[in-house]
Amino acid sequence: GFHSIHGRALTLATGLKLARPELSVWVITGDGDGLSIGGNHFIHALRRNIDINVILFNNRIYGLTKGQYSPTSEFGKKTKSSPLGNLDHPINPVRSAIAAEATWVGRSVDVETKHLPEMVQRMAEHRGVSFLEVYQNCNIFNNGAFDQFTERSVRAERVVYLEPGKPVRFGKDMDKGIRLRGLTPEVVTIGVDAREDEVLVHDATDASLAYLISRLDYPDFPVPLGVFVDTQREIYEDLYSDQVAQAKARPGAGDLQKLLTGSATWTVS
Repeated sequence: GFHSIHGRALTLATGLKLARPELSVWVITGDGDGLSIGGNHFIHALRRNIDINVILFNNRIYGLTKGQYSPTSEFGKKTKSSPLGNLDHPINPVRSAIAAEATWVGRSVDVETKHLPEMVQRMAEHRGVSFLEVYQNCNIFNNGAFDQFTERSVRAERVVYLEPGKPVRFGKDMDKGIRLRGLTPEVVTIGVDAREDEVLVHDATDASLAYLISRLDYPDFPVPLGVFVDTQREIYEDLYSDQVAQAKARPGAGDLQKLLTGSATWTVS
């Protein structure tokens, strides 16, 4: 592995994958690096569906540069660069990845010692771009950023684990679920105000449904973890190599002077 220029990891990964498509390419980035200076590269790498794996560690703060607010920092958060409170509305990385039409989108937590490795394994198995957001605590500059729903004592009631083809259920007794009223999600208690067959069933091949689920935000809803999107379409490097081969197969030897002269030239005498 190697370090890239700040914010440009996805551009280097793109070039590396095109030059060496046989490599398994992994990008490790953060909420500042990936979504601020690297935000434009983030969008284009995902929409192109390059066969790379992107893990974004989100701690809602600039840690490397010592505690400035980042694109994912909460509105009103006081930091070294926002002493009176952050005025920016935060970016949601998962929603942004789904909107950019990434073919695999997931989320996990740094302390989920079983769930996180499973998500990384599923990324590796996916053909096409895969994006995983990892909620990560920064114990120096933003300690406890996700404690309100990741602490073991409250996790069961405040987190929902997405499993393709299964109902979106949560709770210590798995008695709560998400039901759609039209296109509006609501929390229900199974057997009290909803039947089991009314609970939303997750379908990772439906990007519209995935986007709706990605809008489940704490404290109104449990925080979704797991695979949001898992779809397939042709990967960028295959399209690229096919186009290069097609160009090379055109009849006739190459003529550098003819290329430089072009077709729209004339002689003045």
